[in-house]
Amino acid sequence: MKHQCLRLRRSSVSLLTHHTLAITGISLLMAYHMSITYTMAFTTTAAGCCSSGAGLAARAAVCSLAQSIRQSQHPTSSRRLTSYARTTTSNSESSTTTSSGQNDCNSLDSGNNITSNSGSNHTKPSHPPSPPPDPSTFPLWSYEPRSFFHFEILHQSSRSLARVGRIHTPHGIIDTPSYVAVATNGALKGVDFRSADEANQQLIFCNTYHLLLQPGAEVVEKAGGLHKFVNRKDRPLITDSGGFQVFSLAYGSVHEELSTGGELKRASKGKRGGKGIPTANNDDDGGNNSRPTASQPPSVKVTEDGVVFRSYRDGTKYLLTPESTVQAQKSFGADIIIPLDELPPYHIDPTVLENSVERTHRWEARSLVEHLSNVKEQAMYCVIHGGLDRNLRKKSLEYLTSLPFDGYAIGGSLGKNGAELLELLEWMMPQLNENVVGGVNRRSKPRHLLGIADEPSILGAVRCGIDTMDSCYPTRLGRHGTLLSRNGKVHIKSGVYSRQYGVPIDPECSCSTCQQYDRPYLWHLFKAKEPIFMTLATIHNIHYMNDLMAQQRQLILEDKI
Repeated sequence: MKHQCLRLRRSSVSLLTHHTLAITGISLLMAYHMSITYTMAFTTTAAGCCSSGAGLAARAAVCSLAQSIRQSQHPTSSRRLTSYARTTTSNSESSTTTSSGQNDCNSLDSGNNITSNSGSNHTKPSHPPSPPPDPSTFPLWSYEPRSFFHFEILHQSSRSLARVGRIHTPHGIIDTPSYVAVATNGALKGVDFRSADEANQQLIFCNTYHLLLQPGAEVVEKAGGLHKFVNRKDRPLITDSGGFQVFSLAYGSVHEELSTGGELKRASKGKRGGKGIPTANNDDDGGNNSRPTASQPPSVKVTEDGVVFRSYRDGTKYLLTPESTVQAQKSFGADIIIPLDELPPYHIDPTVLENSVERTHRWEARSLVEHLSNVKEQAMYCVIHGGLDRNLRKKSLEYLTSLPFDGYAIGGSLGKNGAELLELLEWMMPQLNENVVGGVNRRSKPRHLLGIADEPSILGAVRCGIDTMDSCYPTRLGRHGTLLSRNGKVHIKSGVYSRQYGVPIDPECSCSTCQQYDRPYLWHLFKAKEPIFMTLATIHNIHYMNDLMAQQRQLILEDKI
């Protein structure tokens, strides 16, 4: 699918009024037919997708459902945002409009759309948005098992919710529980994928946000998709929606947001983009390292349509919508994709958090509809939100698991420390063993923990029934001189390691680093700032994480966890 950018341009007040009146009339007319559209989507069957003619009818039904959802949530507009928007408007513009002349949102330079701490970076809608669509409006075939993707439970522990399973994807299997390494730009920093494969890495996580900015979805699509582009054709990949990185522009990293008590991040002056453009630290797997300054306007703006943000590379404005992020992930062709969600900070007003969860539900439903219109042998996980508010978590869990998603991701704010994370998981995960009214078997779907993979959290999450978890934490530790071992962390910069001749980082490790090099040599490479250290350390930490997960699987099989 071609991704054409929507250039945001200024329009006159009279032109905007003309379009608004026209679109309002269209919306009132379409609302009359909304129930028919929902019925079409509901009555489409799984068998109808098997033949070419009926398959087209099924896809048409999904498209009709999509139209109904958009119109119910955007009563003043029948326009569909189908492309990720890229703009080249100047800083002097005070409003942005699409090529159709309809006003989308104010300029990011207005500086008045984000408030600190308990506020939000949202624009107020002119009318209350409609609730997210009912599960019954989705076509029946979308609830059927996928022939190209399924999860099998090999053993359920008798002592906890821990389980050993296997996820089957078009590009290979994933043994669970499993660690997922993060390749932000389609590459592990300092390590090629062949080395990662030798370290037993199965699933790798790539970031849509970064790949959209560079090289762009069209480049990857023309290369034959992400698997061919990065030459990882026989192992699975997962891509996110880009939302996490976008909202990090506003709130900063989890550590930054917690340490500042919720004070929102501001874009800083940087060499890449000049005034008001966030900068990126190439060493940051998560992707954004803009620093807050009180004098600069916010870099992110949220509307019901989606989120507008500035590229950290050149300051270009982008509009990311639930539909456009799915289209981009279709171009990438990863085995597992993620819908657009909003990531609120830890410090947030309860009412703002509730509104955020509701918006996330609408966005994820729109993403799912877009996905179902062209599945392309990809699975989509929902992202369950709600922060630490148990009522909102339960509401999010019950709604999203009733939709035809292929797996469940746990996202949003997961607590300020490991204790809060574990407490949340211990309360929430048993509910994913219960079936949804209507027949959806929650237990049969894989569960992914987003952005958490430090060793203590992994051990707790596995006991709670988490199947996969991603994080750049182990690889980042390695690059900065901390190597993981069965006897604890090895901070290689310490001079004590310069005299431990013949001792590898971990005597029990079978990785290529431990088989070839000892601690004094690695200490030397780190102190000399040799780039090869980053490679050797990263290979070791990836291998250690996969050894750890293999050990966890064995303990579950023996009912010791």
